[in-house]
Amino acid sequence: MEGVMMKNKDHYAVAVRKPDHEIIVEKREYAGICKNNVIRNLVFIRGIINFLESMILGMSCLTFSASFFEEEAEETGTEEKEKNSKKERLEMGMTIGLSIVLALAIFMVLPFYLSLLFQKFISSETVVILIEGAMRLIIFLAYILLISRMEDIKRVFMYHGAEHKCINCIEHGMELTVENVRKSSREHKRCGTSFLFFVVLITIIATMFIRVDSRVLRLVLRLAIVPLIAGISYEIIRLAGRSENVLINILSKPGLWMQKLTTKEPDEEMIEVGIASVEAVFDWKEYLESIKGEGP
Repeated sequence: MEGVMMKNKDHYAVAVRKPDHEIIVEKREYAGICKNNVIRNLVFIRGIINFLESMILGMSCLTFSASFFEEEAEETGTEEKEKNSKKERLEMGMTIGLSIVLALAIFMVLPFYLSLLFQKFISSETVVILIEGAMRLIIFLAYILLISRMEDIKRVFMYHGAEHKCINCIEHGMELTVENVRKSSREHKRCGTSFLFFVVLITIIATMFIRVDSRVLRLVLRLAIVPLIAGISYEIIRLAGRSENVLINILSKPGLWMQKLTTKEPDEEMIEVGIASVEAVFDWKEYLESIKGEGP
């Protein structure tokens, strides 16, 4: 809420614009849910780990930013603060769990059962699976369009735009100033929106190979492959962020188009927040000097 989070290796920073317009920046270390580097770097497994860590870190940052917009609480003692901290962690865990359940119900279970209605009229299992995939994509797009109409979410999408523009500004070798950020693109191939698009696309492909008679087993197998799909999607956007291959760029286009919905043009104050979050975890001046030194 009213902020931007930037992560660089084991550190992340959250910059928030308070109601009095002051920018608060909090920098922390985040070791992650898996400290074994061998496991963390396994292909496909690292995507699942990254996805779970992003959810946990996102909820933590959301809780931090929201605290500046709640009513002033009375001063509490150390013991009370510890109780509140434990309560917040429990609530965060429950929220993440509920979010995962709802996401699976809306984007996996619902399209599956809706597609079964067509089995009465269509004998081809392949066509029914394609209908299921189309419904999943329609539900996903409808969800984004629906939430984008909410005023609070519009501002979140504007901050999302500020985040992308700051990253693009640096990656294109420009100094991180408000003017340069304003000129930068708000689309980025490593965005979570692109990740979710690939999740939907790969799910359609993967379900083509799930052909069993039992409806219950078909649904269970669809849910079981979700972690694998997340891992594959992560590898694709990871490759997309490092490659300018023509095929990779073509595959990235739909995700970039969808970012027109999930990012909006930020105002100057939002850009300043984005810059503050970057500077807390990344020395962009040193980075620009290093790429200048690499010159042609």
